[in-house]
Amino acid sequence: MQERKSIISLAETITLESFLLVWFMPINILVTFILGSGLGWIVIKITRPPKHIEGLIIGCCSAGNLGNLLVIIIPATCKEKGSPFGDPDLCYQYGMAYATLSMAIGAVFLWSYVYNIIRISSSRLQIEGLSKVKEISQSKDTLDDAYTILLPNPESQEKLKVSMATRIKSKVRKIVSSVNWKSMFAPSTIGAICGFMIGVIPQLRNVLIGSDAPLHVVEDSVSMLGDAAIPTVTLIMGANLLRGLRGASTPLWSIVGIVVVRYILLPLLGIVVVKGAIHLGLVKSDPLFQFVLLLQYSLPPAMNIGTMAQLFGSGESECSVIMLWTYALASIAVTLWSTFFMWLVS
Repeated sequence: MQERKSIISLAETITLESFLLVWFMPINILVTFILGSGLGWIVIKITRPPKHIEGLIIGCCSAGNLGNLLVIIIPATCKEKGSPFGDPDLCYQYGMAYATLSMAIGAVFLWSYVYNIIRISSSRLQIEGLSKVKEISQSKDTLDDAYTILLPNPESQEKLKVSMATRIKSKVRKIVSSVNWKSMFAPSTIGAICGFMIGVIPQLRNVLIGSDAPLHVVEDSVSMLGDAAIPTVTLIMGANLLRGLRGASTPLWSIVGIVVVRYILLPLLGIVVVKGAIHLGLVKSDPLFQFVLLLQYSLPPAMNIGTMAQLFGSGESECSVIMLWTYALASIAVTLWSTFFMWLVS
């Protein structure tokens, strides 16, 4: 249902001209991942958690819930009395477009960046486990493992003869093959791409969008199905959080560190980044768009991190506990930051 919501929201609001005005959003999301990763690394150095959840902590600090929560928060904010975003219907239309765009871009970064952090972390544990049984000398198969791309291993005499270009191509090929392309192009991402195509290409837009469009019935049908996305996402999110009640014990200070990063440090850094972009003229003077950019820094961790932990069998139960506490505190933190951000952009 999310992909249907993405198609309609973007198709109705995004044109080639309007897309050129929101080009900063992908950069802003990338900055949230980079800053979160750096802060997550600091949390690991300070709290010294078990090795098997180090990648999980970095992932929780870097990747926020850039889709589901925005789809829930934006409509509620637009309907509030005294909202600084003007007409509620227009606010809802553009707000949902920004939220679905954020969801699509966030999915790409999540499954290309965080996915490989957790994969590398779990691979590192497997390599360390093998090293305790075997001798320190590495076999050719171990050297060719995907994780050795990021580790400084001694190369054999034969590899020294290989040209630099060939070695670079080989490593790039391994990195590309390690990306989970199927998960990266999730239904929400595909829906956003379809929405972009319909909105940007005038011929498709004239056929499908608008009360006078020949295929207007298709727009109405997809929109009707997409309206069920918000309650469905809310139910699924709540069901996933219930697993945290049965999760294993997680280091308290690691949870505190993640909460501090996601609800204190990242929002403060986000204010600096967004205000700096506004000062430099990189962001348009749209309070709603600025609000969405700021809100991207104050969201709880992405729910799909739990799927990654389950996929690699590393920190699955600990991830459930982390999600439970971060989302329990999100009701307070996100509300406070949303109120402050609305005052800041008004």
